Amino acid sequence: FQPLMPDLHYYYIVELSFYWSLMFSQFIDIKRKDFGVMFTHHIVAVTLLTFSYVTNLTRVGTLTLCLHDASDIVLEAAKMANYCKCQKLSDLLFLTFAIIFIVSRLGIYPLWILNTTLFELYEALGNFPALWVFNVLLVILQILHCFWSYLIIKAAYKAISKGNQRQHHSFLFMFRAAKDDRSDIESSSDEEETVPRSKNPHSPVTTNGTGGTNGTNGYLSGGPCSEEH
Repeated sequence: FQPLMPDLHYYYIVELSFYWSLMFSQFIDIKRKDFGVMFTHHIVAVTLLTFSYVTNLTRVGTLTLCLHDASDIVLEAAKMANYCKCQKLSDLLFLTFAIIFIVSRLGIYPLWILNTTLFELYEALGNFPALWVFNVLLVILQILHCFWSYLIIKAAYKAISKGNQRQHHSFLFMFRAAKDDRSDIESSSDEEETVPRSKNPHSPVTTNGTGGTNGTNGYLSGGPCSEEH
């Protein structure tokens, strides 16, 4: 029973198109060891976006997206620093990414999002079939978070404990297997020197209903969202 604001609608459209593109581009990209895990994540993400939009649980969906985007921004910055040969900056950004990732996905996500959908939402709305599907997918997402957090901590521990120059310069490269959906980290400069290249390469406020002058889902008219919302 929450209004769907135009900015939330477009946020959903952009995120949904992004995860669809990742799902298909994964088949033409370099095949990683965690291909199956990543593909599962993309399917879960697309299904969650669709379910939350159709059932009008857009507030929960938007908060979940924001939690994921927060750490991804820092990861992309770390990758760019790595490509620019700014290794110390790259390592610092990677450490920042690891902290944000663990705090947001092992702390805020289960204590805030999952607590709401598993308990508070059931008390407020009662039981309905879509709620079970919604919660199962959110729990699967949390399992993936635990898996990636383990790999991040493992990679960071190895890099710190060994402490040699080679390990230092491959700090981000080690994280390849621990990446989330947007962390396809390519070979570092050290790898490129030692490994030869392969030759193969709506109105301001509207609802998800289909009636009224504002049209159906995906076709919103009108100006900016209210400051109050």
